[in-house]
Amino acid sequence: MEQSRRTLARGVTALLVVALLVPAGVSAVTYDPTDFQRGHIEEPANGSTVVGIQGFHFQGQGAKKKPARLASIGPNGSLNWQFDGSAVGARWFYDVDPLENGNLLVVSTNQDGTIVYEFDPERKEAVWTERFDIHDTHDVDKLPNGDLVVANMRQYNETTGVSNDRVFVYNRSTDEITWEWLFRNHYPNSTDGGFNSDWSHVNDVDRVGDDHFLVSPRNFDQVILINRTTKEIDMRLGSDDDYSVLHEQHNPDWLVSAEGNPTIVVADSENDRVVEYERRCTGDPMDAPPEDCSWNRTWSVGSDQFNWPRDADRLPNGNTLVTDSLNHRVVEITPDGEIVWEYYATWGPYDAERVSMGGSSKGPTIADMDAGGTYDVTGSANDPPVATESESGPGAMLASLGFTDLSRTWSHVTPWAKPIWMGGWAFVTTVLAGLVLVGWGVTEMALHRGEIRRRVRRLAR
Repeated sequence: MEQSRRTLARGVTALLVVALLVPAGVSAVTYDPTDFQRGHIEEPANGSTVVGIQGFHFQGQGAKKKPARLASIGPNGSLNWQFDGSAVGARWFYDVDPLENGNLLVVSTNQDGTIVYEFDPERKEAVWTERFDIHDTHDVDKLPNGDLVVANMRQYNETTGVSNDRVFVYNRSTDEITWEWLFRNHYPNSTDGGFNSDWSHVNDVDRVGDDHFLVSPRNFDQVILINRTTKEIDMRLGSDDDYSVLHEQHNPDWLVSAEGNPTIVVADSENDRVVEYERRCTGDPMDAPPEDCSWNRTWSVGSDQFNWPRDADRLPNGNTLVTDSLNHRVVEITPDGEIVWEYYATWGPYDAERVSMGGSSKGPTIADMDAGGTYDVTGSANDPPVATESESGPGAMLASLGFTDLSRTWSHVTPWAKPIWMGGWAFVTTVLAGLVLVGWGVTEMALHRGEIRRRVRRLAR
C-alpha cells in the first residue's frame, strides 16, 4: 500500500512538472525572432543616429543571442550598419560619442576590464585602443587635449572594506593618471548604506567648460558639478534616497538657459521618466551659495511609460532623443511628448547620439521654449519587437495588485535572465518546474537515504 501511494505521488509530480513546462514549449514553438525594426517616423531625422546596445547578460555571462552591438540608423529608419562587439573583445557596449573626424569614441567592457577605442565606422575597425584593468565602466569622454576622463565605479577593496570609486583623467601619451577625484573624500562614508562593491555606481562624466565635470553617481540619486581646480562640489541636484527628485539616474546633460541659468536634462531611470531641472539663484548662478539657489523641475515626460530610460539628449530643434532601454527603442519626442521618430533596437540600448549634432545636448532649454509641464508620451507605433514585462505577464499582474515596486523590479530583472524566446509566464512556470524537480529529488534522497549510505560505504572501501 505504501509503495502504491509513493508511485501515485511520483506520477502526479511528473504530470505537474510536464504541465508547468508546457508554456515554455509553446513559447519555443511560437517564438518569432525579432531584431532591428523601424517604429513611427513622422519625418526623417536630421542625419543618422548611432546607438550603443548593451546586450543582455546574467551574472556576468554574456548571451550570444542577446549580443552587444553598435548600430547606425538612417534618417528614415533604415539600418545603415551594425557591428558585433565580439569582433573587438567587447561583451557589453555602453557610451558612444561622435568625434569631430567622423569616428566614434566607444566604451565597452568584458570579463577582464574596460576597452575604450576610437571606431572608424567606414572600415568597421578600431583606430586606437586603450585597455583599463577596471570593471563595468559606463562612460569615458575625450578631452580637447586628447586625454580621457573616466567614470570609474566598482573600486571596492575587499581587504580594507573601503570604496575607491572615482573619476580620473588619463594621459594616453604618458600612460599616467594626471587628475583623480575620490567619492569617499567628499561624501559621508555611510551614503547609500555604506561602502559596498558597487557603492556610487558612477555612470557618467561630462566636461563642462574648462573648469568643471558633470558627474552622475547613480546610487546616490544625484548629479553633481565638480570643480576641477578646487575639487569641491560646486552644485548638486538631488540627494540620496530622495526619489521625488531623481532615482538612480543616467547620463545627465548640462545646458544653460538664455537667462544664464544652469539646466540639467536627465534620464530619471528608476522613475521611468525624463526630467529637466533649472537652477535659479538670487545672484550669479555659478557663484551663488546653495542657500541662495533652488532647483526647479521645469519638465517631466513619460512617467511609467518609458521603461528604464538611460539617455536623453536635447536636439537643436528643441526635441529630445531618448534611449528607452527596456522598451528596446530610441525615440525623438517633442517638448509635449509626441514621438516624431522611433526605432526599435534589441537588446537593451544604452546610449543614442544624433551624429550630425556631435553628441550630447546642443539644444534650447525647456524654459527657453516656454514649454514646461508634465507630459505623456504619444504617437508610438505601439509594436515593440520585445513585449515589456510591465505591460503584460507577471509584471502587469503585480502592478494590478498594487505591488508597483515589485512589478518594476520584475520588469527590470527578468529580461537579463530569461531566454529570448520565453514569455514572462513561461519563465515563471519553468522556474516553478525546476523547484518542484529539486523538491522531488530531495524527497527521493530522504526516502532512500539508507540505501544511499550503503552504496557510499561500498564505494569508500
